[in-house]
Amino acid sequence: MTDTRRRVKVYTLNEDRQWDDRGTGHVSSGYVERLKGMSLLVRAESDGESGSLLLESKINPNTAYQKQQDTLIVWSEAENYDLALSFQEKAGCDEIWEKICQVQGKDPSVDITQELVDESEEERFDDMSSPGLELPPCELGRLEELAELVASSLPSPLRREKLALAVENEGYIRKLLELFRQCEDLENADGLHHLYEIVKGIFLLNRTALFEVMFSEECIMDVIGCLEHDPVLGAAPRRHRDFLTKTARFKEVIPIGDPELRAKIHQTYRVQYIQDMVLPTPSVFEENMLSTLHSFIFFNKVEIVGMLQDDEKFLTDLFAQLTDEATDDDKRYELVNFLKEFCAFSQTLQPQNREAFFKTLSNMGILPALEVVLGMDDVQVRGAATDIFSYLVEYNPSMVREFVMQESQQNDDDILLINLIIEHMICDTDPELGGAVQLMGLLRTLVDPENMLATANKTEKTEFLSFFYKHCMHILSAPLLANTTDDKLSKDDFQTSQLLALILELLTFCVEHHTYHIKNYIINKDVLRRVLVLTASQHAFLALCALRFMRRIIGLKDEFYNRYIIRNFLFEPVVKAFLNNGARYNLMNSAIIEMFEYVRVEDVKSLTAHIVENYWKALEDVNYVQTFKGLKLRYEQQRERQDNPKLDSMRSILRNHRFRRDARTLDDDEEMWFNADEDELEDGEAVVPPSDNKTTKTSGGENEDLMDPISKFMERKKLKDSDEKEVLGKSSSLSGRQSPSFKLSFSGSTTKTSLSSPPPSASLHPGSPGSPGSPGSGAKGSPPTAVTTKGGLVGLVDYPDDDEEDEEDVSGESKEETPPLSKKSKLSS
Repeated sequence: MTDTRRRVKVYTLNEDRQWDDRGTGHVSSGYVERLKGMSLLVRAESDGESGSLLLESKINPNTAYQKQQDTLIVWSEAENYDLALSFQEKAGCDEIWEKICQVQGKDPSVDITQELVDESEEERFDDMSSPGLELPPCELGRLEELAELVASSLPSPLRREKLALAVENEGYIRKLLELFRQCEDLENADGLHHLYEIVKGIFLLNRTALFEVMFSEECIMDVIGCLEHDPVLGAAPRRHRDFLTKTARFKEVIPIGDPELRAKIHQTYRVQYIQDMVLPTPSVFEENMLSTLHSFIFFNKVEIVGMLQDDEKFLTDLFAQLTDEATDDDKRYELVNFLKEFCAFSQTLQPQNREAFFKTLSNMGILPALEVVLGMDDVQVRGAATDIFSYLVEYNPSMVREFVMQESQQNDDDILLINLIIEHMICDTDPELGGAVQLMGLLRTLVDPENMLATANKTEKTEFLSFFYKHCMHILSAPLLANTTDDKLSKDDFQTSQLLALILELLTFCVEHHTYHIKNYIINKDVLRRVLVLTASQHAFLALCALRFMRRIIGLKDEFYNRYIIRNFLFEPVVKAFLNNGARYNLMNSAIIEMFEYVRVEDVKSLTAHIVENYWKALEDVNYVQTFKGLKLRYEQQRERQDNPKLDSMRSILRNHRFRRDARTLDDDEEMWFNADEDELEDGEAVVPPSDNKTTKTSGGENEDLMDPISKFMERKKLKDSDEKEVLGKSSSLSGRQSPSFKLSFSGSTTKTSLSSPPPSASLHPGSPGSPGSPGSGAKGSPPTAVTTKGGLVGLVDYPDDDEEDEEDVSGESKEETPPLSKKSKLSS
């Protein structure tokens, strides 16, 4: 048997009872050996004849297939897995429907192939005796009986199906609506209440054939009228028909020539209104009974978008009027709202069709049109235009970038589309800056290199970022620069602070993702110095944004940035903010300490030297954390290495021959051993394994040259330990750098002495920062214990579990020094 392929879309029903588009392909039917039966096969059309399978479903003899709206076939594969095929042509749907009915032995004229049976055996036996459901005559006196019949049939799927067939076959809906008109004329309240229950029950039958009758042009308003008379409301019915006929007006901003399209739009609006406003909120048990109603609306929207997209004359007239200067503001407002709703309807399309949809809008000139609309004063019009712009940016940011770069060759910077977006973000009048937040998100998407294309001929990232920093960045940063003149805040109100925080968030994103362009801009415009002025803001969130910006810069470990920070003494406002914060244990305190801790842990040498040489006196009394003392230790180690270059070579020799417990590389904790006192090594301990002693023996002259720097180092350390405070006081003068004129101001009565105690929430306990047993507390510890191995070898360093224990060993060194020759003799023994 030859299979004829037909173009279809495959849909599945998700947990929210919404249809998800799974793709477009061609359907065929045939015998599948693996499934042991005739099956429906859908292959993706983009992959040709041998395309990937979108669907492979066996036609089960007992599965209930439903044919809806002449082009839909719907069925359930499992308990909670519904499928639908939407055919492009009615002929294709009819052919596949015949194949399904042929397999199941059914007449193709039916719209459903199986009865839905979920009842118990007793109910099924009872219903077998009555093959059909007989409805009472459609008369005023029998409405109560009919309402009771409908209510009793709804809980049973089999009886519900029989009721639906009876209502459909006897043309019962039109008869009921005729009775409704009689009841309204007679003001028969009881009859109207019964009709409400009956019509509501017909909705819950969840049958497409019934919906097509109810939602037809001649019936839908009477159906809505029936649903106005809810018995709960008593004698005060709702006026839904008045709203639809008098208040809700259909505006054809562009005349629609296709009567079928116009009727489809009217129908979809009214059915959506019934679903959202007229029908009572369904219960948990009733929600699944309205799935066909959701599907009816969904597929109507797909049809509307397709018909409008295919109508070239309509779209041409739409964009011509949008861009025409003669179009008045009211008319343009209506056009923009129509376009916004049109884009919202497009969300029902599958991704590839959505992209083609927006490509069509782009070719019609939607971006120049949006540029005109965004220049209007009406806030509502601009809001609608922003929503449309967000659709474009979300689905094709490259298209927007290409447009603004081409536009820059013809227009001034002030009227560029992207600069209009920035200006609207800056000038948002909403106290909560809701619109500004949305626009900032769109700008971040546009400048995100992750979604930029790179081709053989050009790189979008390079071209667009060069354009952005040349034509747009000065407008984005203008509020920041204007508010931080003379190194002080001009305005510090809440709305201004919120705006500056948004700008800083975008600049921080640029620091993370743009390297060359943002670095040049920050250094040339001295942006970081202006940003750090914001640390003095009364709004903590803004001060933290400024700190985050600097932290991201330091995190790059770029020496260009580091030299810029050192040259302009940009740690000064950070230290001031830290001291003005006092001993309060808050986000400001933690953020600043984390920044200094990062410099220490990552051993950023240039920043370490700069901080210690210029700000040590302000920070030396902070003892509830060991960050600053750790920075001082790093600095001293750097100085020792600079003054004794030969010491590094000696360390590398010792490093290669000492006992190791693992294969770790030399870290800073191990380097601290070389600063340890000689007395901490017990007599008789082997400095290197005996088997390796030969490798350290050299000629006399070489030995003397090698040991000379160590002798000098040990003598200098002895002097340093005898008067540590005096040496620390001279550290800044030894650096050869000129200290800045650094003046620290304190808020309130806070003084440096208050920083010597930990924050109130930081309790001291053994081993915690600031406790007597912790590093930096000033207590002298016992000498480190050597590690003895099975072979009698003694390791020089006991590897600690963390940095605190190692620093404790260093701080606990004995002040008694053995003459350097003792170490020399041990090494050469």
